[in-house]
Amino acid sequence: MPDHFKLLVPGATATDKTDVTAPYDGSLIATIDKGGSDAVEIALENAYALFSKRKNWLTAEKRIDVFEKTADIMRSRFEELAVEAAREGGKPLIDSRVEVARAIDGIKNCIEVIRSEHGEEIPMGKNAASMNRLAFTTHEPIGVVVAVSAFNHPLNLAVHQIGPAIAAGCPVIIKPAEDTPLSCFRLINIMHEAGLPEEWCQGIVTTDHDAATQLVADNRVGFFSFIGSARVGWMLRSKLANGTRCALEHGGVAPVIVSCDADMDDSVALLSKAGFYHAGQVCVSVQRVYAEKSIARELAEKIAEAGNNMTIGDPTLADTDIGPLIRHAETDRVHEWVQDAVTRGAELISGGEKISDSCYQATVLLNAPDDAIISQNEVFGPVICVYEYEDIDEAIDRANSLEVAFQAAVFSKNIDTCMHAFRQLDASAVMVNDHTAFRVDWMPFAGLKHSGHGVGGIPHTFRDMQVEKMMVIRSPAL
Repeated sequence: MPDHFKLLVPGATATDKTDVTAPYDGSLIATIDKGGSDAVEIALENAYALFSKRKNWLTAEKRIDVFEKTADIMRSRFEELAVEAAREGGKPLIDSRVEVARAIDGIKNCIEVIRSEHGEEIPMGKNAASMNRLAFTTHEPIGVVVAVSAFNHPLNLAVHQIGPAIAAGCPVIIKPAEDTPLSCFRLINIMHEAGLPEEWCQGIVTTDHDAATQLVADNRVGFFSFIGSARVGWMLRSKLANGTRCALEHGGVAPVIVSCDADMDDSVALLSKAGFYHAGQVCVSVQRVYAEKSIARELAEKIAEAGNNMTIGDPTLADTDIGPLIRHAETDRVHEWVQDAVTRGAELISGGEKISDSCYQATVLLNAPDDAIISQNEVFGPVICVYEYEDIDEAIDRANSLEVAFQAAVFSKNIDTCMHAFRQLDASAVMVNDHTAFRVDWMPFAGLKHSGHGVGGIPHTFRDMQVEKMMVIRSPAL
């Protein structure tokens, strides 16, 4: 019998349930309860009751203890967590193991931010008005956190949303992606096992969009954290109650500039991995590569060769490099976009075909026209487009032409070329001689323009989920 995951809202009753199936072969993995409007209201009541009574707040010592025990439990169940993430999300096991390791490290990072938390002294005694005064700041939780998460990193993204909330002292309610709720619910159960009271971290898969909107838009919500599509993220932001702060993480097209003096073999290895990793279903996957004309074809052909040597198939097998797309409809969409580009004049270097209903070939296109769908949008599939350029500023202008901006990269042995690209590219981060998908979980991670709002990364999210509070002491002794 498959596992059944109960609604993680104390006092609430499930009104429905749904199957969680493997994107690779459609096999049933588990069933999970769903909650409607009544369950959402109870979750909000539970969370707000904790926050509104300061005597209920968790001490820093208690939060650290919970995180330490959570990390220990996760380490003891490492392979179980990795296999579950691979099955429900389709990311190959080799990469899901990396995700679990990152998630555990993220939990440890939450301990670090609690321990390093501090205020600052505000200068006083500098003029007549500030004489005989001492001022300093402390930090308090912002309130109830509501998080809506994405499918592509089902465990680590949950850590990035739940972890900072609990570290900051905020009760949190999370709605995971319906395709991949199991890793998130597993994390919540582990935290409860580690000693976190159930009401402090609740999980719910909602029955419908109205219930989800009800959860997000309630005036008891202090902070809204969203990871997912721009269309949904900006829509939900428009529904927020007055005073609710938010952070939105959407997608981008991760442009890469490759100069003719770049190390070809190094560039190929990094770009092919970052473009085909998780079948391209990452917000900073390599998608658009602008290569100097003298090397563009060679680069495209070598990336194609690297992709052709990757094993595509069952994500739970240790030798699989590229797994399925999350839904069959996504496989069809990617194929339509590739065919559209070819019809408009792109050269198909490799791939371009469905392997099955769920898997798509590692695909490389050369010189897809700018009006092709794939040149205008985030593909979110295993497709890398290489474009020739003669002048680097032309390449940069094309890279900056869309309404999305996230991470970017430049490959060159010339420091001036790298610095020029860094200065001119619209991006929150520019990697030099590294791929766009590089990330460690304590660094800032932010989408610009349509790609998001606010800054991710555990320490940055931790600070966003707090308010700064100042004390001013007046005393003649000062």
